[in-house]
Amino acid sequence: MKIGPEEVRKIAHLARLRLSDDEVGRFATQLTAILEYVEKLGELNTQGVEPLANVVPAQTPFREDAVTSDFPHAQVTLNAPAAEQGMFRVPPVIDE
Repeated sequence: MKIGPEEVRKIAHLARLRLSDDEVGRFATQLTAILEYVEKLGELNTQGVEPLANVVPAQTPFREDAVTSDFPHAQVTLNAPAAEQGMFRVPPVIDE
């Protein structure tokens, strides 16, 4: 499949890119080469090949939930820039 300068200009317009005439010609050549390579990949015989999501088997390690002790409020708020009654004090984000 050949990509011409008009297609490159249309893609550049949609992507909000400003390209010079030199860049348009270069990108047309490069995009054409990419699409030709993809067409070659389409010619490969993939019969009997299972689709993959990952090349290597990946499993998420799970752990049991365990109840642990909480930190005391005084210890948690020790490094807070401002704390009040065991809670973090933050500047208001909505005007009243």
